[in-house]
Amino acid sequence: MNKVTLGIIGGSGVYSMKDLTILDEMKVQTPFGETSSPITIGEIGGTNVAFLARHGIGHFINPTEVNYRANIYALKSIGVKQIVSISACGSLREDFKPGEIVIPDQIFDFTKDRVRTFFSDGLVAHVGVADPFCNDLSSQVFDAVTATSAIAHKGGTLITIEGPRFSTKAESNTFRTWGMSIIGMTASPEAFLAREAEICYSTMAHVTDYDVWHTSNEPVTVEMVIRTLNSNTQVAQESIKNLVKTLSAEPTCSCQSALADALITNPAAIPVETKNRLGVLVKKYIR
Repeated sequence: MNKVTLGIIGGSGVYSMKDLTILDEMKVQTPFGETSSPITIGEIGGTNVAFLARHGIGHFINPTEVNYRANIYALKSIGVKQIVSISACGSLREDFKPGEIVIPDQIFDFTKDRVRTFFSDGLVAHVGVADPFCNDLSSQVFDAVTATSAIAHKGGTLITIEGPRFSTKAESNTFRTWGMSIIGMTASPEAFLAREAEICYSTMAHVTDYDVWHTSNEPVTVEMVIRTLNSNTQVAQESIKNLVKTLSAEPTCSCQSALADALITNPAAIPVETKNRLGVLVKKYIR
């Protein structure tokens, strides 16, 4: 089987496309436990792609309970170098309308109960995330989306809340005054872990609602989110097919060397168990 360098994290419906040939389904063992779902390997137009259902098959894992470390580590271990996250979001701006797609360029992490790093137990890394999304990959994702019939926006700040509940009106209006563009529950710590794993990361955020701030629209509900996501599934599928036609299997951006100047611990002081556990991430820097 050809190597797999592109990973898609989203719902299981994304890979139910007619032009996808399923090649394999694998359970990848990680030092951080089980992934949300088995990883499905499929072939689109001669390119192999790895699909992972973030919330499990059947959506039974809430946003805080997602094992983000296992998911990213597993994708890294099979050779993935670029990840596209497909997720739902609420709009905090009048001009980002339900049914449209946003490729954000910034994250504001407002979560509080999640493990945000691979690095602990005797190995410290301070990775740079000033620009948390890969600009190269995001530009290609934007082009892939705009080649469909969808309206897409490039840029904007995604605030990640803990969930699983939706916002209060006070929270939603506060986020708007802070200059946030869209709101979701899963980009943090997923994007930061991808950077620690030296994987390019971009989000294709599907606007499902106006959160609860928009007085002329009904407040967000699960039914509303699902309805919009279902209608946008074809857009996501077409976008992925467009992306694989142009995406390089060997990205050259700085994401691929994010740990080069981030590892601060003296190698002699790192416990052997920690070196072994994080070997997939650090083997090119620490022996």
